[in-house]
Amino acid sequence: MNETSNYIRRHINDVKPWAETCGQIRPLIDEKDGAPAEVHHLEITDAKLHYHERTDEIYYVLGGYGRMLLDGTEIDLSEGVVVYVPRGVKHRAWGDLKVLVICIPRGVLIDVHEVE
Repeated sequence: MNETSNYIRRHINDVKPWAETCGQIRPLIDEKDGAPAEVHHLEITDAKLHYHERTDEIYYVLGGYGRMLLDGTEIDLSEGVVVYVPRGVKHRAWGDLKVLVICIPRGVLIDVHEVE
């Protein structure tokens, strides 16, 4: 947050995407913003299997179709589906997905542990 306001407003087009474990990421609200959580827009085609030691994630599928592996169990993903992924759960998603991910607490990008 900045010193002149107590809120954050950011448009997706203001954030340049970059590649990370899950795909193309746009951190809409990230650790440096000082909010208690992070919000990321992700475009996922083939994420790597990974887990987080101290971060819970909530995935909301904005569009597309795919699948997600959660500790060995596969589930379908499509627009409107929400998935809660507690810390410690090994997970990955694949397909053609656009998702919004809420990460609690902030700091998820330094808490990614790839398995593969």
